[in-house]
Amino acid sequence: MIEEVAVDRERSALNTLCPKRQLTSSTTQRFPETTVTDTSTNTITDGKYVELTYLVRDSNTGDVLTEISHPLNYVHGVNEVLAPMITRQLEGKSQGDKIDLLVDCNEVYGPRDESLVITEKLAVVPRDYRKLGTQILMENNLGQMKSFLVTRIDADTITIDGNNPLCGREVIFKVQILTVRDATAEEKEYGGQPPAHPEE
Repeated sequence: MIEEVAVDRERSALNTLCPKRQLTSSTTQRFPETTVTDTSTNTITDGKYVELTYLVRDSNTGDVLTEISHPLNYVHGVNEVLAPMITRQLEGKSQGDKIDLLVDCNEVYGPRDESLVITEKLAVVPRDYRKLGTQILMENNLGQMKSFLVTRIDADTITIDGNNPLCGREVIFKVQILTVRDATAEEKEYGGQPPAHPEE
């Protein structure tokens, strides 16, 4: 379950309320009074190009588990760079906002599955994989690919784990929204910033 914890509440409240303005003509010719909703170009809605950074902290120990300092980008409503339930919480937020989200990772990644923890003899594993933290892409008998992480090595065995490292944890996602603007047609098609074209 995700709930938004305190960050910049005044600004979030203003962004969410979407103030309304009354428009009337200032000339002698009068138009019917009309109410419109102010939608800022810096507010996250579908079709907006967004850049953000985030940090993941264990809510119990305070340890930093993941830190992404190089901005990630995506087009809201087209693709996602974070879990869907986290991305939904960004709707209506604005450029410059900093948001803390309390996340039960069992709801994001599912419960921990001990059958995905595999211990093998060290001798049968290629030397390139004999290092803690190494990611190993493996294929099952159905042809499906899954990433495993080397989590333990001793004298004779190596242990790899196919569970997401955040499984079973309650964490705080600290998200900083750096850029919000209208996405270009190319960005919408690509789902974010297209790779730079090399000069010919």
